[in-house]
Amino acid sequence: MTSKLGDSETPSRSRGKTTLPNLLNHWVPSWSNASDTMRFDHEDSYHNRGSILDATRMSDNETVVLKKISTQVHPFEAEITKSFSTEPISSHPRNRCIPLLDVISVPDIEDTVLLILPLLRSYDDPRFKSVGEAVAFFTQIFEGLQFIHQCHIAHRDCMNLNIMMDPKPIFPKLYHPAANRRTKDFSGRAKYYTRTVRPVKYYFIDFGISRQYSPDDVHPLEDPILGGDKTVPEFQNSNAPCDPFATNIYYLGNLIREDFFERTKGLDFMEPLVADMVQDDPSKRPKIDEVVKRFEKICCSLHWWTLRSRLVEREEDDSAFGPSIRAIHHFFRTTTHVLTFKRAIPTPRH
Repeated sequence: MTSKLGDSETPSRSRGKTTLPNLLNHWVPSWSNASDTMRFDHEDSYHNRGSILDATRMSDNETVVLKKISTQVHPFEAEITKSFSTEPISSHPRNRCIPLLDVISVPDIEDTVLLILPLLRSYDDPRFKSVGEAVAFFTQIFEGLQFIHQCHIAHRDCMNLNIMMDPKPIFPKLYHPAANRRTKDFSGRAKYYTRTVRPVKYYFIDFGISRQYSPDDVHPLEDPILGGDKTVPEFQNSNAPCDPFATNIYYLGNLIREDFFERTKGLDFMEPLVADMVQDDPSKRPKIDEVVKRFEKICCSLHWWTLRSRLVEREEDDSAFGPSIRAIHHFFRTTTHVLTFKRAIPTPRH
C-alpha cells in the first residue's frame, strides 16, 4: 500500500520540525468487495510491515520509504544518517550510506520520528551474473566501510540485510514496493537489466545501533550488542567490551563467506582475505585500510576472462540441463557486453 505526500497533504512545520498529517482518513481499499482469493490481484492489498511504509512524493512522483524510529531506543540514528547526507560528506565518491531526504516528527507521539529515505532493494536481488559484478559489489562495500570508519563511525550491524542497492538503473520503471517482482500497476513481471549493462550503487542502511567517536578516541570499546548476524565470535559467551571497528570487519567477511562462498563458485581468489577478516580473535583481523589495499592487489591480478566468467550457483549441480543452458546464455550475453564496451567490473557514475 502506498501513501502519497503532496501539496494538499504537505507536512506542516512546527517548532522547526516537520509534522505528518493523517494520510489514511479517507482511504478505501480497492479490494474491499473482493473475495479473499481475488484480494491479492489488487496492488493496495500488499503493504510493508512493521516500521516501514512506502509513499509517493507528489512533487516529482518519486517513490520513497518512511521509516519510523524511536529516538529513545535509537537516539543517534537520525543524527548519524543525516551526517552522511550533509555536504561535503554527501557528495564524497566513497560515501555509500543511504541518503536521508527528510525527517518528519509524528504528532501526538513523543520521541518518534519518520526518516524519509529513497527506495532501495536487497543487494543480491536479482542475483549476480558474473564474477566482475560480485567484485564491483566488494569494491563498493569495502570502500564504503572505509569511509564510514574514516568518519569515526562504527556501524555495528553491517550484515547482509543492512546493505542494499539503488534499483533505478536496472529497474528503470521500478516495481511495486511491497511486491518487488511485479510492476507498479500489477500488470506483469518487473523487467530489469544486468548490473554490467547498468551499474548500480550499493548503500549501508540502518544506523540504529551505530556510534560516532571523537578522533582522539583511537581505540573505542563497546559492550556487545547483537545485530542481525548472531555469529560474531567475540559476542559468544562474553560480555567484555569489544572493538566495534573490528566487529564491522567480521560482518563484511562473514557476509562474503555466507552469501557468496557458500552459494556460488568462482571466487576462490577472495578466500585468504575473507579468512583473515573472520578470525575469532578481533585483534588479528585486518583494519579496513588493509582490507582495501589487499583487495586492490587482488583485483589487479584478475584476468579479464575471470571477471567476465559466470558466477555459478552451487544449487545448479542438482539440475540436468540448467547449467548448460545458463552457460550458453551467459556466453552470448558476455559477447554482447564485450562488443558494446561494457566494463568487466561495472562501475556506477558518481
